[in-house]
Amino acid sequence: MADPRRRPPAATPTEPLGPFTAGELSRRDFESALARLLRDYESAADNPGCVRCEGCRACVSCMFCTDCEECHRCTHCAGCKSSSHLTHCSDCQGCHDCAYCERCDNCARSSYLVLSRGCSDCTYCFGCVGLAKKDFHILNRPYTRSEYFRIVEALREALGLPERR
Repeated sequence: MADPRRRPPAATPTEPLGPFTAGELSRRDFESALARLLRDYESAADNPGCVRCEGCRACVSCMFCTDCEECHRCTHCAGCKSSSHLTHCSDCQGCHDCAYCERCDNCARSSYLVLSRGCSDCTYCFGCVGLAKKDFHILNRPYTRSEYFRIVEALREALGLPERR
């Protein structure tokens, strides 16, 4: 049986650090090990648990995505980064639990957002910022459903955004 008072041998530079207690790592050792982990993570091209993902990097358990980075459990997405649980989204970053969103940042639990940022629990918002639990808004102003779709159609054309399929 191993002596519990005996310290394990130090890890070699190519081995991951083993368990350690307070005071075992110097600041320099810690920063060096962290930098190595970050380098290894950034250079990794594998996508564990992904199905039919193309051009993706560091994604986990995604399906049918293209050109996504650091996403988790997304499906049918394109160009998304650092997001999770998205479906049919494109060019979103830092979004979570969203569907059919385009070019959005830091949105959550929302659907059919376009060019929006920091919205949560919203549907059908275009160019909105910081809204919560709102529907049919353009630039943070409310519209009726019919007005919303009429204006968005014109905005998409003016901004050169393709119509959603």
